[in-house]
Amino acid sequence: MIIDSHVHLFPPEAVAHRERFLAADRTFGALYASPKARLATPEELVERMDAAGIDLSVAVGIGWEKPEHCALANDAIADAVRRYPKRLAGFGVVNPRHAGAVAEVERIAKLGLRGVGELHPDSQGYALDDARVMAPVMDAARRLGLAVLVHASEPVGHDYAGKGTVTPDVLVRFIARFPENDIICAHWGGGLPFYALMPEVRRLLARVWFDSAATPFLYQPDVFRIATELVRAERVLFGSDYPLLGQERVLAQALEAGLPAKARRLVLGENARKLLGLEKQRRGLHRMQAPSEAAR
Repeated sequence: MIIDSHVHLFPPEAVAHRERFLAADRTFGALYASPKARLATPEELVERMDAAGIDLSVAVGIGWEKPEHCALANDAIADAVRRYPKRLAGFGVVNPRHAGAVAEVERIAKLGLRGVGELHPDSQGYALDDARVMAPVMDAARRLGLAVLVHASEPVGHDYAGKGTVTPDVLVRFIARFPENDIICAHWGGGLPFYALMPEVRRLLARVWFDSAATPFLYQPDVFRIATELVRAERVLFGSDYPLLGQERVLAQALEAGLPAKARRLVLGENARKLLGLEKQRRGLHRMQAPSEAAR
């Protein structure tokens, strides 16, 4: 079973009235100001999944700045999951600095979503390692059995929309403050797996996973093999960042990275299934082989 653990869906209102949402929400404006930045509907996502050979995708939020936009996005993702229960699972997002964030985390759980995120501290207006801001949301997520997905960025390399300041040093402080939470660091944690060679860092990562979202924009395909060696294959999740990137493009990288068969199974689906409690709705439908050129 192939699970894409990091795709984005948007409220129909944001798709229909893009310019209004660009002006109204700082996160949306930062990430989707370019007309080339695509927005996807559930129907488009499922169609692309079929073309790429993806069994199930986990739709996540974008870290909307305003609480009303978080709620709107959470409702849209929950609706998509209800419409495609065998193909989609979802995360709901909150802004931890706003009153009502804990109540929204509780509502996310009642909606049947599997986690909280993707959090974008820079555009949402808080510091990820500020325990005063983060503790209520993290405590609620832990109590409700919800994983927390955090946007992360590299301290070096090229600039891009939404790169931000959540670098490995910030993540380490955040993880150390919440050792009992299941935490997913997006985009390879901005390179945090490479610091797992340090024993004190490795000890912190007992409940931390790293996803591969947007890998072609950041790293060579070898990152899949090297990261699984550094943090263990059990801690890596395949994610594409669709619709920023086509799912088949990141999947091809993962499949061509030379992972051993067991590690490949874990990365491409088993880890997400276990972490998020997902059932194998379509076991064996797709083989773990590179997608065809036609699908690309």
